[in-house]
Amino acid sequence: MHDVTEVTQTESTRSAEAIVESPTFVKLMQEKNRFIIPSIIFSLIFYFTLPISTSYFTFLNTKVAGDITWAWVLAFAQFFMTWTFCVLYSRRARRFDELVAKIKQEETQ
Repeated sequence: MHDVTEVTQTESTRSAEAIVESPTFVKLMQEKNRFIIPSIIFSLIFYFTLPISTSYFTFLNTKVAGDITWAWVLAFAQFFMTWTFCVLYSRRARRFDELVAKIKQEETQ
């Protein structure tokens, strides 16, 4: 029977350890976290504002124009927020891709 608790060092695991410890990888993870974590926090707060506000308050029932209330405005704003974050992430991902390419170059040297 094979002992699954035994760890065998292979070339790929040593390579993975070297990548994780490299300064470029650390920089990549810091940049990604600096963008993704605040984006997620903002998105969750913005998203849950609508259901919580409509459940416990009535200020979103105020009409903006005609029969359109602030609840509708906030609901449509969530679509724009999502598209905006998609565009921002796509642009930022180019920088992430540059760092990944740099990591790959460092690994082959």
